[in-house]
Amino acid sequence: MRRLPVYLLLDTSGGMFGEPIQALNNALSSLINALRSDPMALDTVWISIITFDRAAKEVIPLTELASFQLPEIACLQTGPRHTGQALELLINKVTKEVRKGSGTQKGDWKPLLFLFTKGAPADKLDFTKAVPLVKALQFGTIVSCAAGYIKDEELLKLLSDNVVHLDNADSHTIKQFFKWVSETIEHGNKSQGTGETVTLPPPPAEITVVT
Repeated sequence: MRRLPVYLLLDTSGGMFGEPIQALNNALSSLINALRSDPMALDTVWISIITFDRAAKEVIPLTELASFQLPEIACLQTGPRHTGQALELLINKVTKEVRKGSGTQKGDWKPLLFLFTKGAPADKLDFTKAVPLVKALQFGTIVSCAAGYIKDEELLKLLSDNVVHLDNADSHTIKQFFKWVSETIEHGNKSQGTGETVTLPPPPAEITVVT
């Protein structure tokens, strides 16, 4: 069975302290449960979680959905968000983990990337340097989500044509975003299986598409 690798890059900087990080943990739990209710996703989806604050960290290596154990995601009370470092770590992991096709076996489906952040990168130079390298990895889709007020959304648009904004980083809004993420993964799983281009499902009212 060909795998569908899914990478979640999650902001754990000081801006996420309190209700946002609690909401994120609840939303991730709902995401995993929703995917497990889909037999096709259960067979093909593999998930990796990378967090970033003053440093980037692989919290969960690429793991099949059936055996995925979601940890409690913690965050700092204060501190910067080094999104560029997260992209650098992502590049390293995707290069090593995503299987390429060969004459004897089929490779993985194109991986999917979801970046969730509550603010602009503190390491803008590293971020902009990493962007073309990420794009060269040929993801099936890249979605960047800015939660609450954020400056420099144009930076996120460098990474992805699919940039969305949440007006609030509360439990309801974050849950709706990750519900949409689960629908996107399920849709991407089915569309790649038929050779179609991955397209995003319509977002809920809580999500604003940045143009």
